[in-house]
Amino acid sequence: MELRIIYLLISLSIFGCKNNNETSTISEVENAAITGNEIKYAKGFEISETEIYKIITITNPWPGADKSYTYILSDNEISTSELPNHDAFIKTPIKTIVVTSTTHIPSLEMLEAENSIVGFPNLNYISSQKTRKLISEEKIKEVGKNEDLNTEVLIDLNPDAVVSFAIDGNNTTLATLEKTGIPTLINADWTEKHPLGKAEWIKFFGALYNKSKEADSIFKIIETEYISAKKTAASAQKKPTVLSGAMYKDIWYMPQGDSWAAQFIKDANGDYLWKDSEGTGSISLNIESVLEKGQNADFWIGPGQYTSIQQLVDANNAYSQFAPIKTDKVFSFTNKKGETGGVLYYELAPNRPDIVLKDIIKILHPSLLPNHELFFFEQLK
Repeated sequence: MELRIIYLLISLSIFGCKNNNETSTISEVENAAITGNEIKYAKGFEISETEIYKIITITNPWPGADKSYTYILSDNEISTSELPNHDAFIKTPIKTIVVTSTTHIPSLEMLEAENSIVGFPNLNYISSQKTRKLISEEKIKEVGKNEDLNTEVLIDLNPDAVVSFAIDGNNTTLATLEKTGIPTLINADWTEKHPLGKAEWIKFFGALYNKSKEADSIFKIIETEYISAKKTAASAQKKPTVLSGAMYKDIWYMPQGDSWAAQFIKDANGDYLWKDSEGTGSISLNIESVLEKGQNADFWIGPGQYTSIQQLVDANNAYSQFAPIKTDKVFSFTNKKGETGGVLYYELAPNRPDIVLKDIIKILHPSLLPNHELFFFEQLK
């Protein structure tokens, strides 16, 4: 599956607090007892709290990371010298925010906080109609593209927080951003392996807006729907075989056996033919090996960027040898796009794994969910 990685902001700067009459004494901070908040599926962050402040710890900022980030959040004014070691202090609830991945948008909308978004890199990627309306009203500014962020615009916007993500610890914009004083946090939702782990990052945003209870409730609904759908799928008598991915030039790329996409197929009671491959990214294969193992697959789910059967065959006649091409059982999520071309799946699917799972169950076992209509996926014609 495509990851729309945008090389963005990692800032370790400690930023100033806004005026507030509430203050905490040194003794109160030092004696604060820390309790943990429940994070059930996500492996990349933890939330704990005292009566005075919350702590968000990013434990896996990128794959293979050997460091973590700690952010302290409080409604009160606290001298940073009185706090435990941390990478940033944030005065909550935040009022304005710049986010840098489309996967952040649905969390904010579900928390009814989309009006706080003041900037985003490459606005065309955003598919949500609600947020696109704010863009059309010029309430959300363009802040650059990919790793080339416009620091002047960011300084002018002066958001309460910038939520970024990183693919390694060598972000070239770090030195510049450290001098701006803009509070920046890393969100690593994209590193999660379990579908519900990605969705659980709504609790990260809930903490920033003092909406932790709302975030917990929203996630609980998604979790309940996912588990219920999984149980329904388990009742199927047959486990259809599934092929995925497609060729780029001469290499066929498909999800590895421990990936997010493979987990969906497993939970939908499907037999992903490459389920035994180890890893969470993509496996690279030649067409001969894919034909040998996957030629007679029952379904082909996620054939890259292709949007029709004819387009597949025209791209490479070898595709016509696969059974799903002949039986019209090829399903893709790339046809569902926003008004400026952003693929809805990339934006919303990580936040709504329950809908993704129901879609795949509907594809593999249509009779089990008779009232469900495909939301992300579409049968290629």
